[in-house]
Amino acid sequence: MIKSIIIIFASYATFLSSQTVHRVPISNTIDLGLPPYVVRSIEQAEENNAAAIIFDIDTFGGRLDAATQIKDAILDTKIPTVAFINRRAISAGALISLSCEKIVMTKGATIGAATAVDMSGKKASEKVISYMREEMAATAESRGRNSDIAKGMVDEELSFKKAYVNGDSINVKDIDGSKKGKLITLSTDMAIKYGIADAEKENIDEILDYIDLSGAEIKNSKENWSESIVRFLTNPVVASLLTTFGFLGILFELQSPGWGIPGFVGLSCLVLSLSTSFIAKLASITDFLLILAGAALIVLEVLVIPGFGVAGIGGFVLIIWGFYELLLPDIPVGPEVEAMAAWGLIIGIIGSVIGMILLFKLMTKTEFWQKLTSPDTQKSEDGYSSSVGWESFVGKVGIAQSDLRPSGWITSDDQKIFVVSEGDFIEKESKVKILSVDGNRVLVRKIN
Repeated sequence: MIKSIIIIFASYATFLSSQTVHRVPISNTIDLGLPPYVVRSIEQAEENNAAAIIFDIDTFGGRLDAATQIKDAILDTKIPTVAFINRRAISAGALISLSCEKIVMTKGATIGAATAVDMSGKKASEKVISYMREEMAATAESRGRNSDIAKGMVDEELSFKKAYVNGDSINVKDIDGSKKGKLITLSTDMAIKYGIADAEKENIDEILDYIDLSGAEIKNSKENWSESIVRFLTNPVVASLLTTFGFLGILFELQSPGWGIPGFVGLSCLVLSLSTSFIAKLASITDFLLILAGAALIVLEVLVIPGFGVAGIGGFVLIIWGFYELLLPDIPVGPEVEAMAAWGLIIGIIGSVIGMILLFKLMTKTEFWQKLTSPDTQKSEDGYSSSVGWESFVGKVGIAQSDLRPSGWITSDDQKIFVVSEGDFIEKESKVKILSVDGNRVLVRKIN
């Protein structure tokens, strides 16, 4: 009999030691780069048949759309989840915590103060507050927690005198936020008393004992290099710089013939901005279609249609509209957020134009620019010629080797000459006539 009991306990200990619990840290600002990391961590735990996932939370909050994505991922998993509030779960952190099956808090921790604010720190519109209020209430109800308290964390205009906890009605006298005009933020003791939190524990080992997994192996989730890059690139400062340099490069490239370094840098910045926005679910397919349609119209204007007309202007408008949509989160927003997105885009465009002008002035003064643009720096053995002898080419016919907008290259009598048109756009392969030569300036006109 004793031997059987020993065997049973030994088997149970072996079973516990084979169990794994995944620990997923959620700290600092909740940004749009965080959801992909959390989703991957949950999927990894599911693949490993983990016994539980512990979300180690210490945050003052962040983006509501990012927190909503994380909340949805936690609610969707079948693995038991525990929110370990390791000091604080404020604002968006409170929503994430409420989505877990169990909430454990350290001594002196806090949860709440989840009202939505705009980028300047002011209270958001009623439209946004209503959305956040119901998100908190629905999430709390899905885990059997008090929805009135969850709503009170968002909206200070609410008030209540009783709270229902585990089927019992409790008179609420010690929660300041239960009174109109104050938001609810709960300490550890108050959260446990009103059923928002389940227990007070100080470390992971105590939590494992609490959920009957004391012998389980802990696997710590960490951001991989790609997730770190996405979080870096979706940082508001970095994202705005990418957009600014993207517009700067494209606008600068439109002012010069061909395709060079500015266009490559601008296009690279825009690709980085768009790709990270798509990964972070800030960009939708519609946003991409708007931007791609605008880019296609501009390419059509540059390569096919001479000048800059309806197609180019329409393409530019579509691109601006697409980037404006990228700045809006995938949740209801008020007019203040829409206005800030518009101003952010305007500032980015103005910064791009100013930067383009300054960069152009600086580049034109460099020795590299002079070598790049001056025709008399080309070698004669490569078929280039200086201004000496060009006077004899007056009246001759040549073939445009590049688009003239209005300057570019032609060949005449096997000589490659840098020319300028009378101001008209001349397509590549067109026949031109050399009208005059004034120093290094060779004037041409298109002929039929």
